[in-house]
Amino acid sequence: MKQIIKVFTALLLFNQFFFIHISAQSNIPNIQDGTWLGIIKRADGNEIPFNFTVQIKKGKQLLTILNASERLTVTEIELKDDSILIKLPFFASSLVVKRSSPTLLKGYYIKNYVTRKQIIPFTANFGVKSRFSVNQKPKHNLSGTWDVLFIGSNKDSTKAIGNFVQKNGKVTGSFLTPTGDYRYLEGILNGDTLKLSGFDGGFANLFTAIIKDDNTIQKADFYTGASGHESWSAVRNEHALLPDEYGHSHLKMGESKLDFKFKDTKGNWVSINDERYKNKVVIVQILGSWCPNCMDETAFLSDYYKKNKHRGVEIIGLAYERTEDFEISQKALSTFQQRFSVEYPFLITGVTASDPQRTEKTLPQIDHLDAFPTTLFLDKKGQVRKIHTGYDGPGTGKFYEAFKKEFEELVTSLLIEKD
Repeated sequence: MKQIIKVFTALLLFNQFFFIHISAQSNIPNIQDGTWLGIIKRADGNEIPFNFTVQIKKGKQLLTILNASERLTVTEIELKDDSILIKLPFFASSLVVKRSSPTLLKGYYIKNYVTRKQIIPFTANFGVKSRFSVNQKPKHNLSGTWDVLFIGSNKDSTKAIGNFVQKNGKVTGSFLTPTGDYRYLEGILNGDTLKLSGFDGGFANLFTAIIKDDNTIQKADFYTGASGHESWSAVRNEHALLPDEYGHSHLKMGESKLDFKFKDTKGNWVSINDERYKNKVVIVQILGSWCPNCMDETAFLSDYYKKNKHRGVEIIGLAYERTEDFEISQKALSTFQQRFSVEYPFLITGVTASDPQRTEKTLPQIDHLDAFPTTLFLDKKGQVRKIHTGYDGPGTGKFYEAFKKEFEELVTSLLIEKD
């Protein structure tokens, strides 16, 4: 009888383990492990492609978006009703898909703007490792720096810089504008046809062009998001420069110091006049959780702060979200902080990025804040010494290296000044 009880108990324990194991496995979305080609399908017929990989680690399915050398890992993938919800790390965006087959996903790319949602059809095909097809050898070499001119639908023009690296027909690089860059772009030169794309949940971009010769790009188009479109052209110029990034925003006449006080993401009041910031070099970061360039700057500043806070450097982030709701902003910004292990405070201004009075309501000592990110440098006396507009991120290659060097030299010069 005791033997029968032992066998029965063993079978019961096995069944419980088997049920728990199967239940746990059933909660893992059934997306094939490996490389996929995702395609965002615009209404005008243009398609914005990007690659991603899927794998299971420690019983959890992970998705990694690939853009040139960048790897954005997505950890929130869950079954929701009969669909798979892929919550992208930032920018209040997601992919909602269904499995049409083991090798095909169909659904939508959804970007949440709080008061509205942008919904664009999306598909993904398994096993496709190149985002663009190639059937010709490249006729030119685009490696180098280019003067670029973007022309909008209203005929307004914007000067920019293109910086590319081409290896065996594969092209990587980015475009720099006076207010930021287009982050990591990847593509091909097929004969004389250039195609570049990038996707991070915030940006969904496609650049196409016909290369006239080694020094001229023409018949070029830029497609962004659901419907954005501009034309562009470029000529090679290894000495291309943008307007002075320190000359866009200024202190108003008679002003020298900032004066603000807002709650941080933990609900605590923080002021620039707090004891913590006295006799310190303070960097004020103007950001938003919706801003891809702010993501790159946050990664840089977080690392810089950890390595340099002992030198007498402090950083404060001032956030301008898409909503005035504190709790919604708090949640979005806390995710940002956790992602990059940010040790300095993010303050929630309660003013939206789209508010035309955002500068007057938050930093009335400044004439205007037109770009996200914008970075203000304060000396040990609390005086604003420099205001830097935009950001040259890691996707810009040599320009990013130049930015880091210039940043370090500026902060060091403020640190060694006598009180």
